[in-house]
This record gives sequence, structure tokens and C-alpha cells, in this order.
Amino acid sequence: MANVKPLADRVLVEAAAAEETTKGGLYIPDTAKEKPQWGKIIAVGTGRVADDGKVTPLTVKVGDSVLYGKYSGTELNLDGKDYMIMRESDIYAVLN
Repeated sequence: MANVKPLADRVLVEAAAAEETTKGGLYIPDTAKEKPQWGKIIAVGTGRVADDGKVTPLTVKVGDSVLYGKYSGTELNLDGKDYMIMRESDIYAVLN
């Protein structure tokens, strides 16, 4: 992976792979695949800077699996892998 260090309250998420087949075994063509809405955090920024200048650390950490919105963040393709860079506020939940 390329060295990417998110700034402030942003995180870099490795997007999960889209499903190739249905539960019944049918192949899903590329045009019908849905964009995954979860992934694994690869890198985190230093935290959000408050109005008073203090830095509030992020609540998520590297290695967390997270659920995010369908249209959240910006898509990146680095070294042939799909990533999303987004603000921590775009993350809905941490998956266990």
C-alpha cells in the first residue's frame, strides 16, 4: 500500500470486495454489483481540531471494521486496491 496519512478527523478505509455471486449461486455482473458499505480502517488522522484549538482524538482505530454511508467519502484506487477516505463523522458503526 502507498503511504497515505489522513489529516485531521479523516480515516482511510479499505473497502470490502463486492459480492461476486448471490446466495443461490448466481453470478452478479459488474454493472449490477452494489458498492460495499463496510470496510477495514487502514490509517487514521490525528483528530478533530476544536474551536479552542484543542485536538479531540478519534474514537476509531486502525484495524476496526466499520459501517459507513452509501455515498460517504471519496473513492481512491492505490496500487490496485480500492480505498475510501472519509471523515470520522461519516462512519455509522464499528462492527465486532
